[in-house]
Amino acid sequence: MAPIPITIITGFLGSGKTTLILNLIPQLPHTYKLALLKNEFGDVAIDSQLASSAAISGVQELLNGCICCNLVGQLGDALETLRRDVTPDRIVIETSGSAFPATLAMEVNRLGRETGHYVLDGVVVVIDVENWKGYEDTSYTAKMQQKYTDLIVFNKWELVDERMYEDCLDRVGDLELQIANVKSDKGRVDQSLLLGLDSALAKDGDSVHGGYSKDKQPHDHSAHHQSEVEVLSVNLVSEGNIAKSVNLDSLETFLLSAPRDEVYRIKAVVSASHPLASSSGDVDEPAGLPGSINTYILNWAFGRWTFTHTNTALPAPLDVASSTTGSGSSTKHETILRMTIVLARGEATKWKRRIEKGGMIEQQDGEGGFLIVDRVI
Repeated sequence: MAPIPITIITGFLGSGKTTLILNLIPQLPHTYKLALLKNEFGDVAIDSQLASSAAISGVQELLNGCICCNLVGQLGDALETLRRDVTPDRIVIETSGSAFPATLAMEVNRLGRETGHYVLDGVVVVIDVENWKGYEDTSYTAKMQQKYTDLIVFNKWELVDERMYEDCLDRVGDLELQIANVKSDKGRVDQSLLLGLDSALAKDGDSVHGGYSKDKQPHDHSAHHQSEVEVLSVNLVSEGNIAKSVNLDSLETFLLSAPRDEVYRIKAVVSASHPLASSSGDVDEPAGLPGSINTYILNWAFGRWTFTHTNTALPAPLDVASSTTGSGSSTKHETILRMTIVLARGEATKWKRRIEKGGMIEQQDGEGGFLIVDRVI
């Protein structure tokens, strides 16, 4: 069974973490089971909304301490309770009081290695631009801790002038680290950026592309918010009546070459003749004949990736019809990779050209098939 992805959302009390989660819920499929683990008493009205939400399948609370410090030892028990009683598609850990989530991230990684039940998907830090005063500690240790942050969400920036927002950016720059960052849209950030792809989301074909398509823009977006990230849609389509595999050597080279300050997330459903090792070295080997074509979910997040076997079928090729040869026989077209790439602002054109140039995403045999790369945002 595939491990449960865990998303950590941290930030000081009142920064807007719970609002971020509330705005995430409507973006998920109706059947998606999200579990929440938190270590604070927050706003009663907001927390009651979370408790009554049909999308929140279970809530665990760890109180009277910082989850990143003296409650780390209780984390395994709380996660096991959610896994056993709720069987969630994803667990979100919401914690306050710590600008440095390294201890918590390392504990999730340890539990994942020991049990095989969990995998760290991403660490999100929410900053209240109106009230945040910057990091109290900018030492080497603080910089090492902050390297575990994958994404900074600037919240409540609409309430301040441009000078105050620029000052906030300067304070983030005090740690001299390249960390992806976006502005929220009144507490809303696209799930394609917050969450990686998992088996439950992959069942919804629209979710494979993060809810984006050439003809359908994400709903409830202001023009400004759309410009915070850029998104590429990539489809690799094979020709012929024999099952084809993606070239995993080329794919791994692509994953290793993607800089985390330019590429935020890569999500894909992939046909392959064997599993690609995750960045941790783990291999999800499916049962069956060696060399047979199987389907996998690729989830790359800020430099880490997992490659997990799934029974989810790839969708039919987009805008591609079977062709007929002169002899009357038809040529079958089959999607062997469907990918979404979420990039920093200003990066889509460059990466579209790189991918179209070839050598990054291609068939195993290196011949036949064709690549469709579209910029959707």
